[in-house]
Amino acid sequence: MGYIGETVDSIKSIKIRQLLTQAVTLGMIVTSALIIWKALMCVTGTESPVVVVLSGSMEPGFKRGDILFLHMTKEPIRAGEIVVFSVDGREIPIVHRAIKVHERKNTKEVDVLTKGDNNDIDDIGLYAEGQMWLHRHHIMGRAVGFLPYVGWVTIIMTEKPIIKYILIGALGLLVITSKD
Repeated sequence: MGYIGETVDSIKSIKIRQLLTQAVTLGMIVTSALIIWKALMCVTGTESPVVVVLSGSMEPGFKRGDILFLHMTKEPIRAGEIVVFSVDGREIPIVHRAIKVHERKNTKEVDVLTKGDNNDIDDIGLYAEGQMWLHRHHIMGRAVGFLPYVGWVTIIMTEKPIIKYILIGALGLLVITSKD
């Protein structure tokens, strides 16, 4: 009958109890992933403890597809540190180096000017209109480590959604047809 016929027969023979067990197992996996993510948020002090480098603006240090691990403390950002920030009007975070720091004398707060290592000019053009510096609330975290190339999975699934749907469908079929 072939593989497809056996798969269809396997799906038809699934018992309700087996289906519920698989659904509960999937729910536990998703819940565990969310708990781990929330724990990482608490430990690192940032809303996004892991980000993917999406452009070549930080080459040669970080390449497109590298994963960065972030940490945020109360210590002020210093020139030379790699920071991840978001600006008003843009939902995708940006990974660049702090090139200038301006400390406000009255509050000891630090304002930061950034630039990509591979860019010719600073990031003022990326900031909101009229904004000259990044403030503390714009900065998501400092880069404290990285994994090269691992983020390509995210980039490919974002740029080619059909691959994401095929992968999800294949995993769903695998779960449904497993004999456990």
